[in-house]
Amino acid sequence: MTQGPTRLDVAVGYAVPRKGLPSAVSFRKWTAAALAGRIREADLAIRVVGSKEGRALNRHYRGKDYATNVLSFPAELPEGLPEGVKLPLLGDLVICAPVVAREAREQGKPLNAHYAHLTVHGVLHLLGWDHDDEREAEAMEQLERGILAGLGIADPYLDPGEP
Repeated sequence: MTQGPTRLDVAVGYAVPRKGLPSAVSFRKWTAAALAGRIREADLAIRVVGSKEGRALNRHYRGKDYATNVLSFPAELPEGLPEGVKLPLLGDLVICAPVVAREAREQGKPLNAHYAHLTVHGVLHLLGWDHDDEREAEAMEQLERGILAGLGIADPYLDPGEP
């Protein structure tokens, strides 16, 4: 397995009750797996939110009036960083707990596996990966499959009914 970052600072905040949600340790493990072999140092924040906050953020930043599963906010660093700000500051992820739970149920996936997938997906967005066209989407999905397989998590793009 490829070694993870040598310095990883992941702040995890919960704006919803934590019962049934992954621990901060899990989010850090999934983040480290996504960054392994790609970046040596990283600072980022993950905030787990409810539908109201998820919808407000998606509406404000993407113009879409619904809560989505994960939002990625890559850091846009100005010239002359304030004292104490460490690089590389990757950015923030916002994960909407009710949307993740609903999708996991509808797709027949274990909840933690879906959180792992969305964390990896969001971290890859922070690194500049995207899925704007079919070629980019396939490359990003292949990368996600590999990272998740390394964590012992099944291919998130397979239909649960498929072998």
